Formats: sequence, C-alpha cells, structure tokens
Amino acid sequence: PAGLSPQPLRLSPPLAAPLRRRFSSVPPPVAALVPPGECQFGEEWVAAPLLGRADLNHDTRLFTFGLPDPGKPLGLSTCACILARGGAEGAEPVVRPYTPVSTNALLGKFELMVKVYSGGLSAHLNGLPIGAPVAFKHIQFNVKTQYPFGRRRLGMLAGGTGIAPMIQALHAVLGSADDSTVVDLLYGSKTEPDILARDTLDAWSAAYPGRLNVTHVLSHEPAGSAWAGARGFISEPLLRQALTPPDADSALFVCGPPPMYDLLCGPRGEEELTGLLADMGYTAGQVHKF
Repeated sequence: PAGLSPQPLRLSPPLAAPLRRRFSSVPPPVAALVPPGECQFGEEWVAAPLLGRADLNHDTRLFTFGLPDPGKPLGLSTCACILARGGAEGAEPVVRPYTPVSTNALLGKFELMVKVYSGGLSAHLNGLPIGAPVAFKHIQFNVKTQYPFGRRRLGMLAGGTGIAPMIQALHAVLGSADDSTVVDLLYGSKTEPDILARDTLDAWSAAYPGRLNVTHVLSHEPAGSAWAGARGFISEPLLRQALTPPDADSALFVCGPPPMYDLLCGPRGEEELTGLLADMGYTAGQVHKF
C-alpha cells in the first residue's frame, strides 16, 4: 500500500549465494578523496572529448569523457560538481551542473549520468559523435559541503538522476574504513525500470547492513505490478518512516527535480528552508541542497 517502504534486504542463507553472484560485478565504494582546488577543470572552459556512451535505461545514459591530463584523475572533491556547456537555447549555449558518478580512482577520464530530454544540453550530448569535444569548468560555487561530513547520521533524499551526488557521498562514507556514519536514503523514481544505480545500491546496502538503509518510492508504477514497495510521491509520513528525527548530529542531502525541492525544502538556490523538512523540525544548517 501507499506510504509503506520495502522491507530491508537481509541475506538469509538460501539467498546469500545467488545474491553474491548478482552483486559480484558491482564495484565496492571507493574513498578516493582530494581537497578542493585540485580539479583538472578550473575557472575557464576546457574541452574534453566524448569517449563513450552507454544506456542505463530507456532515457538515461552514462557518458564518459577524457581529461586534459590522461595520467591523472579528475581531482574533484566530495561533494562537488562540474559545469558542462553545449547546444543552444536561442543564441546562448546551455550550461548545466553535473556530479560525476566516477571517483578519483579513475585516471584520465570521468563519467556522468545524464537523463536525456528532447532538447537542451542532454539532447546535444546524446547526438554527439564519439571524439567530439564538450566544454567543462569547475568554479568555487560548485564546491558543496565537504567530507568528512561530521554527522552521526545522514539522510539522503533523491529523485531521478539526483542520485548522482548521493553516490559520490556514499563512496566517501562507505569507502572510508574509519567512518561509522549511518545513511538513510529515500529515493523517488517513476517506475521500477527507472530506478538508477539499483544494483549498486542493493549491493552496498547488503555489504553494509545497518550502515546504508535504502527506501524506494515509485510515483507511476503500474497498478497490479509485482512492486511491493512504496508508491506515490515522497510525503511526510514516508519521510518520518525512512528518516530518524532531526537532531544536532544529523544532516540531510537533497537532490532532484525542481518540484521535489519546492515540496521538501524550497528552491535549490535559496538558503532559506521551507517545505516539509522545515515543518518536521529540520533547520537550514542541517539541509544541504545539491
């Protein structure tokens, strides 16, 4: 029924072996951390070649780009994003922020998860031939709250490709041996096939029981499907079920489409906290809008 979260994954003996086989191809989280200021992209636009493009589902693709120095990693701190430029809306090129889903363990290239629309930058990227250049840069405003996050418990609220900065943060939290932070992730998608990085989230929650708790909610899952988890949109009852109550040792990360910000915390570009999270007692200092 609506509002109920799926049962947490538990590896009972009959299921352990097949689940291990299923997750054997999922890389573990990697804490390849660098401080701000080491990114290969800086204040000026720099061209990077498109190296590859792979389907993740029916409307989202993984784009791989080369780096100016092929012997070094991207050098992006956690959490941070980069800006991409291309295509045009009227006379102006389109600029969009993206959080890479690859880590600094990858040398000479980086990966972006992009939902492809009928126009704009995503359509431009989708139509490029392999080898074509795309302009990127990284500015101080792109540096968000930094790891270590210094909180005992993190709540993550993501919608669609808003899962990308959560994956970036999870690499740091789960990949650091001395980190005991507990993460509660509430992830909204349209239908079950739309859930991005599902194998990764399933594998990591199985590998880190009690450290990563994942709740999915589907807004447009067909009636009568086999989906046993929550249906509808992120709501206050679902938030209260998936997250622990706010306290001084907790923080929330939010990333998703504009209506999600409006509902939960107020527009991304505004520091003021409004919406459901404010009603639940969270403060602006506890909620980070990506």
